[in-house]
Order: sequence, then structure tokens, then C-alpha cells
Amino acid sequence: MGSVLNNFKDDTICAIATAMSDAGIGIIRVSGKEALQICDGIYVSGKKEHTLLSHDPNTIRFGYICDEDGDNRKIIDEVMISYMKAPHSYTKEDVIEINSHGGMLVMNEILSLLIKKGCRLAEPGEFTKRAFLNGRIDLTKAEAVMDIIGAQNKFALESSRSQLQGSISKEVKAIRKELLYNMAFIESALDDPENYDLTGFPEKLSGVINTVSFKLRKLVSTADEGKIRKEGIKTVIIGKPNAGKSSLLNALYGSERAIVTDIAGTTRDVIEETIRIDDIVLNLVDTAGIRDTDNVIEKIGVDKAKDKIEEADLCLYILDSTSDIDDEDKAIAGLCSNKKTIVILNKNDLTGSIKITKDILPMLFSEREDDNIPVITASLLNGEGIDELKKSIADIFFNGDIAPRQEIYITNLRHKTLLEGSIQSLELVLRGIEDGVSEDFYMVDLTNAYTLLGEIIGEEVGDDLVEEIFSKFCMGK
Repeated sequence: MGSVLNNFKDDTICAIATAMSDAGIGIIRVSGKEALQICDGIYVSGKKEHTLLSHDPNTIRFGYICDEDGDNRKIIDEVMISYMKAPHSYTKEDVIEINSHGGMLVMNEILSLLIKKGCRLAEPGEFTKRAFLNGRIDLTKAEAVMDIIGAQNKFALESSRSQLQGSISKEVKAIRKELLYNMAFIESALDDPENYDLTGFPEKLSGVINTVSFKLRKLVSTADEGKIRKEGIKTVIIGKPNAGKSSLLNALYGSERAIVTDIAGTTRDVIEETIRIDDIVLNLVDTAGIRDTDNVIEKIGVDKAKDKIEEADLCLYILDSTSDIDDEDKAIAGLCSNKKTIVILNKNDLTGSIKITKDILPMLFSEREDDNIPVITASLLNGEGIDELKKSIADIFFNGDIAPRQEIYITNLRHKTLLEGSIQSLELVLRGIEDGVSEDFYMVDLTNAYTLLGEIIGEEVGDDLVEEIFSKFCMGK
């Protein structure tokens, strides 16, 4: 992390930390070695005196933000101003937070005044980046801050809170400590063989590597479920025109989000919604009915539907149970042959017209090896079958248990990739032990595993990665 620290900007930054809207309160945040002096120049107490320099840290005071030009003083807003002295602040620098009224114009005027007095406008995520570079938090905790802000469901929020408290950091640091001890022993033995005996050590190291690899694999095994729990299940509704796709979207959404008519081909484009079912998030796509058509506009919608199927985690395949199965139905089933699928037999309320029953799977998916496909009978216009659908989704993705089954989940692709890389390096160490190679040869792979794990928490990280991660943050955080 040395190169990042060498490029660290230590000037004083400022930004609006709350949403740019007409709210009751807005917060402008200032951080850096000149924060107190700059803010003292624009703040006066209730008695109209510059008193910020004499304020005690960790206090909040009433006063005014003023733009002064000689003897002329223009009051911009009345504020509450707080002062957090380094290193006991979010960034470990002096931090001032100005609580003003929340109008966009007044906040921008205060921000412009701070810049005129010597502050620099903060880059996206720069306050959190300074917290990382100043050693208050590691990289997993910094990423957790952004995840908390963007959490879309209870799991994502709780998982991010756990990571902010150091759940992943503790696991990674403990494993790195174990590897470092053994690396240090090998180095010592190679440098001073008279006092450090490596007899029997490869066998002991093999046991350590197996234990560490098991822990790492356990973390990696949570990644797919963690990603789905955090980001939601990419779900596409497919079927022929007028099968009831839009009715399903409306039943899940709780209102008439899509137009429902008896006219086939009503939906010509994809409709996308994020829907929460208990604590399951469905990133739901209602597609155009899939069929052969000469209509140019409808054909575009069909092509888009096929693209969405490729991207999906789950296909909800709706069939009109009052119509016979035909080649188009089988062709649609073929599109989701390698996807998790739930078949919904719609229009079950039309009891005298039912032509399709639950034993339809062999005819639809004749070439599919996985025949464990739930089949639900439903009347989507009446909302019947929705509860069974919810249960089927929970069974497919969470073994029937929506509640998380353990404390730590990997929800970040960067973390998963680095964990997998470290596992591969440790496998090479084991191979070297089995082949009886010299200890200095598998030191290379041990070091690589140690370094990759360090990248997760930011111990081994370059400028480009830091910039990429924090560029995704919102301004003022």
C-alpha cells in the first residue's frame, strides 16, 4: 500500500454529504488539516463572533455561516456546526460538519464559500478513502460502507453491517497470520539450518494448508448464495403471447404494472421491476411473448426476451393450461434448458377447458437431464398459486430456508476471486510437498496466497484498485 500512501493528497476537502433535495436539513462535510481554520473563517456564533477555534472537540454549536468582505457580512444560513478532532473522526483528520437547511441553493452556496476559502471539492468516496489510507478501516470495511448505502434488502444490510464490524477481515487476518508463521519458520530454517530443523515440517505444513484451504473453501461456497441474497435473483417471465406473463408480474408487484388484455402480443418490450418477496429480491423481467412473427416491432421484443433468458438465474415459464402443447411451447422450453426453471400452468380457474396437467414435463423438457422442475397450477388474474411459487423459489435457491444459515457470506466478486486464487496457490504448495520438492520452491506459492489474501483487506494493494473501488462511492462519503 506504500505507493498509494505516497500519492495521498493531504489537502482539505469538502462535499455535500446528504442528498441534493429540498429537505429539512443538509450536511456539508469538511476534512483535512486546515478544516478548523477554514470553517472558523466562515462561521460565527450566536453572538456573531468567530469562536470555532475555541470550541471543544466532539461538540455541536449553533451559529451562522457568513460571507465576509471587509466590514460587510452576508449571512448565508443559520446552522449547527460540529467539530471532531483528529484522530477521533471518520477520516482520522480534523472533521467539521455543517448542518444547514436542506435546500439545494443554500447548500451549494455554503460549499462554494468553502472552496473560495481554500477547500477542494472532494472526489467520490474520498472521505472513506482517507479513512482507509489513514488506517482507520481496511478495504473490506470500506466496501461495506458502500454496500450499506446501496442495500436493497434486509440480508444485504445485515451482511454489510457484519463486514463493517470486521467479520471477513478477522477471518482473513487469522489465516494470513497462520501462513506468515510458517513462511517465517521456513525462511529462518533456510537461513539458519543449525538452529531450525525442517525434519518432519512438510507433513506439519500439509496439515496447516489443508485446514486453511477448508476455511477458504467454506467462505467461497457462500459466494453464489450471498450474491443472490444481496443483489437479487435475475428472474425472467417467459411464455407464448397471452399465456399470463403480465398477470404474473402484476400479481407479484401488487398493482397493474403491465397491461393485461385478451389480445395476444400486448407486451412488445421488456418490463423490468425489482420485487421483494419476504426477504427474497426478484429482479423481474416481463418479456414479450415468444413466437414466430412477421411483425417487425414484436420480433424485436422477442429477440430481447431471448437475450434476457441468457442472463437469467431463474425462468418462470408460463403456459396457458387451456391450450394444447405445441412445437412453439417446446422451443421456448429449450431456451431455458440450462436454467433453473419453474413451470406455471395458468388459467386453472377455467376448469372445463383444462388441457395441460402437472405431468407435462417429459413432453416439454425431453432432453433436459434435470427433471426436478416445480410445476404450479395457478389462476394468476386471481392471485392463486403465488404462495406456492414463493415456496418453490425458496426451495430452489435457499433449500427452503429464506433466513441466512450462517454468519459470514461472501457478497463481493473481488473477494471471491482473490479467495479462489489463494486456494489455487495453496493447492500448488500441497502438490510440492507431495512431490518432495525443496521448501524454498513452495515458499513462492505460500507467498502468493498470503499476498492475494492481503489484497482483500488492502494490505497488498495498488493505486489503480484503490481508485477503482472508491470511484464507485457517492460524493460526500
